[in-house]
Amino acid sequence: MTNDKYRALKIAELLLQVKAVKLQPDAPFTWASGWKSPIYCDNRITLSHPSVRTHIRQKLVALITEKFGNPDIIVGVATGAIAIGALVAQEMGLPFIYVRSAAKGHGRKNLIEGHYEKGQKAVVIEDLISTGGSSLKAVESLRESGIEVKGLTAIFTYGFSESEDRFNKAECPYSTLTDYTTLLEKALDSNYIKEQNLHLLREWSREPSKWLNS
Repeated sequence: MTNDKYRALKIAELLLQVKAVKLQPDAPFTWASGWKSPIYCDNRITLSHPSVRTHIRQKLVALITEKFGNPDIIVGVATGAIAIGALVAQEMGLPFIYVRSAAKGHGRKNLIEGHYEKGQKAVVIEDLISTGGSSLKAVESLRESGIEVKGLTAIFTYGFSESEDRFNKAECPYSTLTDYTTLLEKALDSNYIKEQNLHLLREWSREPSKWLNS
């Protein structure tokens, strides 16, 4: 087993263990977009578990160093990645800023919070990647502000082809600690789900917008 695979399986195990990820193919969730989904992911729950958040922080630092070298600054995407981004920045001894989803409506009306300088090389941190829209909106805002984005890392990705296409088009490399396929593998191995659920779960990931929605 490669180090990447072991890392992905371990992160998947922890997300399931602390219930940051829930799989319910027989009782689907409804996302804000209106999509029906057999999975719900809230990685903020990991912050409530010191040993888990420490493991994730350490693995994100290792992933950033491996894939992107040594950036000048770490950037979190509001709101889900602010805390873990700050922890990673602390571990690496680097400055930290974060990007809002929209400019603040009062005061200085900032979109990017924190001190930064044009020309700095940044790695962006997300808690999860779904369609990639909000992540790449943050990347675009950083680039427009003169920051060079080396890439993006996240704890988890659903692995949608739509998100992969978007990141490629934006010329923004990305890497995640674990993914949906690995999560299903770990969930099956630990008897969290049954073999008969796999087809339904895999079917959803291929066309999530149409799953139980047509």
